[in-house]
Amino acid sequence: MSPPGRSRRELARAWMRAIYPTAYVPLSPAEIELYLLDLVDVVADAVRAEPFTAEPVAVVGSRLVEARFTGPDTLRRTVEVLGPALLSGPEPAGAPGLAERAVAILGAVGSDFATAMRLDAFDQQEEVKQALLAAKRRAERGLRVSEARFREVFDAAGFGVVIADPGGTCVEVNEALAEMVDRNRAWFAGRRLVELFHPGDAEALAAAYRAVGEGRVERFRERRRLLRADGEPVWAHLAVSLLRDDDGAPAYQVTMAEDVSELHLLQKNLSFQLLHDSLTGLANRQLFISRLEALHSRGEVTLYHLDLDGFSLVNNGLGHEVGDRLLKEVARRLEVAFAGEETLVARMGGDEFAVAVVDSPAVPTLVERINEALERPMDGGVALSCGIGVVDRPAAGWDVAELLRAANATLRRAKAAGKRQWLPYDPHEDRRSRVRSARAARMPGALADGELEVEYQPVVELATGRTLGHVARLRWDELGHDECLEPAEANGLALALGQWALREAAGEVAGVLFFELSAMQSRDEDLVRAVKRTLDETGLPASRLRIFLDTRSMFTETGQDNARVLRDSGIATGLSRFNGGQAELSLLAELPVGALVLDPSVVGRLADGPEGFLHDAITGMVGLVRRSGTAVLVPDVHDRERAEWWARVEVDAAFGDHFGPAVPGYEL
Repeated sequence: MSPPGRSRRELARAWMRAIYPTAYVPLSPAEIELYLLDLVDVVADAVRAEPFTAEPVAVVGSRLVEARFTGPDTLRRTVEVLGPALLSGPEPAGAPGLAERAVAILGAVGSDFATAMRLDAFDQQEEVKQALLAAKRRAERGLRVSEARFREVFDAAGFGVVIADPGGTCVEVNEALAEMVDRNRAWFAGRRLVELFHPGDAEALAAAYRAVGEGRVERFRERRRLLRADGEPVWAHLAVSLLRDDDGAPAYQVTMAEDVSELHLLQKNLSFQLLHDSLTGLANRQLFISRLEALHSRGEVTLYHLDLDGFSLVNNGLGHEVGDRLLKEVARRLEVAFAGEETLVARMGGDEFAVAVVDSPAVPTLVERINEALERPMDGGVALSCGIGVVDRPAAGWDVAELLRAANATLRRAKAAGKRQWLPYDPHEDRRSRVRSARAARMPGALADGELEVEYQPVVELATGRTLGHVARLRWDELGHDECLEPAEANGLALALGQWALREAAGEVAGVLFFELSAMQSRDEDLVRAVKRTLDETGLPASRLRIFLDTRSMFTETGQDNARVLRDSGIATGLSRFNGGQAELSLLAELPVGALVLDPSVVGRLADGPEGFLHDAITGMVGLVRRSGTAVLVPDVHDRERAEWWARVEVDAAFGDHFGPAVPGYEL
């Protein structure tokens, strides 16, 4: 993240470039940038303040007007610069309720700017009003020149002006006001001002005008709606003042009206865009989180987290335009599917959606309703399905962040089970998953900090008891070899971890090194070069290295190429995690491998169960493999009984705690 000072200066510079062309200001760009930097500080400090309030930002709009940044595009460009910076800039990151704070701050800036513009106009209008009054008084004294001046100012004014008697009956109106409400000036003769007011504002405005007409209030200013001739509302800033006669009694009410409908629409659209998905029109993640918090506080809320199955096939095969149309249709169908329920449907990003339902019917019923809605063919005959994670009526003590995390974790487990699957939240599985995920997230740092180490177990020839060499095993705190490989495969670290482990082991083992590659490492196109580089750097002769590649990775062309090139380079190769299936047995005839290591799961099942069919099958397979000239190694042999059984089966070698524990390199 950039230093705060630099980040704020960059925002001030971007702001300057955006509004510099909108109005003439007698300042250089550098002076404008410094001026705006003070305003950036106000906004940045306010967005992170606790407790949050948009009140300090109220000076930003008026400061812009004071500096004469009053062009027609100044406010719009200001919003375009500040809006993205508030939502995704480095300084507000992590602020709670960021979207609501952004809306409040931009609203305060826009409102203060409009108010300052209005006050600036009103200051000028006040002068006009005084001139109007003076002209009217001089006209009453028979001064024809002043009457002509008054008439010119009144008629030519760019803002609406209406003069009414103390009772609220129109006396005179200018052309600007008549155009604002789409009526001719003759229509106003003898009509009451209340007929111009929108029904929703009529009562409040009538009371305010009554107070002015009775002389209890000298003036007021409000933002209210007027009615056009076609019944459409017009948002206007009204400045109403009382004019008294020579005796001090109320004589007239002067109303000046400025049309601010476009500003009102801009503020409304800005609020919508910040809190809604631009493609589907659904609530976005920020709005969903805010609303979900309110729904959850009421209790009895069920959260459905959806992810479309294989949606990348649509984008890649039919194009993103078709994909966008399908996402819109999915959004519409979800809203229809949940019609009649108290729900909030949101697009969480990409092809993920979320639905919060209050007092949800039976979960399977709603899941089926979702699937039925999506499986009907859409654009181009495409039918979709989705994975769904459901958190049904979570405990009241959960916060929204935990609720969303639990739903997402449940969704990922459902997706792992296949297409069109759904799962309810399982607290026990969730705890296990969190441990695995946390372990995978921490592993890169642990590797960099030297927390992982390589240990070595003796590989023993069962027929003679002779030690053939040592197999490298990973260790991380209390986690053994297989427990280290699982998170490494999940976070993409398996390749770097395997290369590091091979380099460590090659530098420590004095005899023969047995090394099992991970699936990712076995498919690595740079594997051969990495192995040769390791041998050159450590000085380990190729003849003392036994490389075992992951069996399932050998079904790829890259994996098979690696096995052949390694063997051609003088490095003995074998297969690890061998289960003995038909496809795996065919590899023995196709690849130049001299040995294989059985899968630990096979060894575990044989050790846990009584002798029977599986034992006979493995005995036959071992004999068949050995007759083909391929040696068989067995991992995880932990007791004498199992060691003797494998010896009777005539496997070539084994390793495990029975033959010696895994020890660090300095104990070899």
